[in-house]
Amino acid sequence: MKELKQIHTQVIKSPYIPQIDQLLLISRLLYFCAISSSGSLSYATDIFRLIKNPNLYIYNIMIRAYAGRNCGGDKNHSFKSLLLYKEMLYEGIMPNCLTFPFLVKECATRIDGGTGRSIHGQVIKFGFYNDVFVQNSLINLYSACGFLSVARKLFDEMLKRDVVSWNSMIVAYLRSGGLGEALDLFRMMRSKNIVTWNSIITGFVQGGRPKEALEIFHEMQMVSSDMVRPDKFTIASVLAACAHLGAIDHGKWVHSYLNRSGLECDVVIGTALVDMYGKCGSVERAYKVFEGMSRKDTPAYTAMIAVLALHGFSKDAFDLFGEMEMSGVKPNHVTFVGLLSACSHGGLVEKGRWCFDVMKDVYSIEPQVHHYACLVDILSRAGLFDEAERVIGDMPVKPDVFVWGALLGGCQMHGKVELGERVAKYLIDLEPLNHAFYVNLCDIYAKSGRFEDVKNIRTLMKERGIKKEVAGCSMIEIDGVVHEFSVRGSPDVVTERVLQVLNVLTGDLKIGKGVYYEGNYEISLWS
Repeated sequence: MKELKQIHTQVIKSPYIPQIDQLLLISRLLYFCAISSSGSLSYATDIFRLIKNPNLYIYNIMIRAYAGRNCGGDKNHSFKSLLLYKEMLYEGIMPNCLTFPFLVKECATRIDGGTGRSIHGQVIKFGFYNDVFVQNSLINLYSACGFLSVARKLFDEMLKRDVVSWNSMIVAYLRSGGLGEALDLFRMMRSKNIVTWNSIITGFVQGGRPKEALEIFHEMQMVSSDMVRPDKFTIASVLAACAHLGAIDHGKWVHSYLNRSGLECDVVIGTALVDMYGKCGSVERAYKVFEGMSRKDTPAYTAMIAVLALHGFSKDAFDLFGEMEMSGVKPNHVTFVGLLSACSHGGLVEKGRWCFDVMKDVYSIEPQVHHYACLVDILSRAGLFDEAERVIGDMPVKPDVFVWGALLGGCQMHGKVELGERVAKYLIDLEPLNHAFYVNLCDIYAKSGRFEDVKNIRTLMKERGIKKEVAGCSMIEIDGVVHEFSVRGSPDVVTERVLQVLNVLTGDLKIGKGVYYEGNYEISLWS
């Protein structure tokens, strides 16, 4: 900026630069100040106000600059891009197809559908309703504001669509949970780019359908070309899918593909690998990846701490936290969730209290509701119910179902019938359609021999139509194929054959036979 100001001085003071060239040069200076990350919007505003007759190009620069500024979610913040647009119209300057996408973008950032509809009206008024760039920005606006049907209507009425149009509509469905609609559009697309593939894979992982995400990734591999080749965002999403499924063979293959492809294993990919190996049960591999990372940031340390906590290595988790502090890497609120979980798994009450205090007093991280849930879980598991209730009573925010659920879990573990009954009934009042709390209360009654109360709760569940909505399922990876077993059946498993084998196994176990043959498999049995 210092050098730019010197150039600016030369432009406005030199007697040898004609006025028309001076305006061209100043517009270039304005563009740098307004748009570049090295520029200064306040200086650009000063330049703009000194231009006597700004043209459409100059107005578009300033509208774009203000639209790109983050207002921090404050809807009352001055809508400067819109004010400039009104000023431009007042001066008799008509907008072009580049003006509207910037205005629409700011409306989308603010989630301001009302103003967005007004801009849409201006688009129609000035005849840009068939411009593909304007239409793409409007699709993004309406989907961001929750008007998905309007976005789809715009998409369907487009005379010409580009890949951005398709991607915008697919992402809109994915964000709203419409995975089926997104997949239908994905299948209809003739030309897909890397953004398309990454969007659908990531969307299915985050939407709770990781198995299908892996299938789409394998499909991507088959159609891979110079234009469409997995990048680090693809790899990170696929690793997340493997972590969800516990599919370590898939995860190992992706790791080896990463090494073969020449993609940089940066801190993001390294962290995803640590998380995947940890959730698949391979702590050693997770730690090996972590140790091999050239740079370790907060998420990387946090992921490794969470892995150690998950598998009961509480001391190692805190040793790693000490290393993190020594390295000058600052922990965040997720790091302390991992540490508190380590205390919970290891029964480390004093360490848990210390951890909670350090978070507040040393790192100035205000405990959130999930931190309180972890602390209550630690205390409840240790049988310290009076202290756990005090913690809940002193919470600065209203305790949620996870906090009360942690206390209920401790009551089940230690047979605290009276307190457990009170907490369970409170949770049932809080969420009367949640089957888990009824089941927990039945378990507490059953352990204390109050079977008549168990019967009453089950009758109540039947009367209210309470049942488990999502069927329990298990997944196992065999030879790189993930098989899913559910009480409702499975599309890729012949359930009748599984039941037949189990019935034969049960019979043979009772009579003490030693070997059973099923196809090419020999199953050894011991009575």
